[in-house]
Amino acid sequence: MPRTKNSPVTRRRRKKILKIAKGYRGSKSKCFRPANEQVLHSLSYAYRDRKARKGDFRRLWISRINAAARQNGMSYNAFISGLRNAGIKVDRKILADLALNDPQSFKELVKVAAQVHTQIAED
Repeated sequence: MPRTKNSPVTRRRRKKILKIAKGYRGSKSKCFRPANEQVLHSLSYAYRDRKARKGDFRRLWISRINAAARQNGMSYNAFISGLRNAGIKVDRKILADLALNDPQSFKELVKVAAQVHTQIAED
């Protein structure tokens, strides 16, 4: 019979992986090797998607700002350009929140952006 070494360490490592794999279907939650493969993939997906989430939210904010700007008679591009030229530094997250929860304030920002945008267009 072969001699075993590092049994407690190996068992601890395998139990840790199987604990992470709880809830997976079939042998991926019961057997170490498939569970280990799935956990490695899952952790890499989680890492990748934490980065992707930031872009997803930015796209959502831009969609909300665009919809609210168009309701006030202005395109997204002209609105952002007008705000930048007016020296108003508000990020897209806050603009989207204003568009959703405080339409009156957003309308004032659209007016300011429209004034600056038309001034630049005239020049």
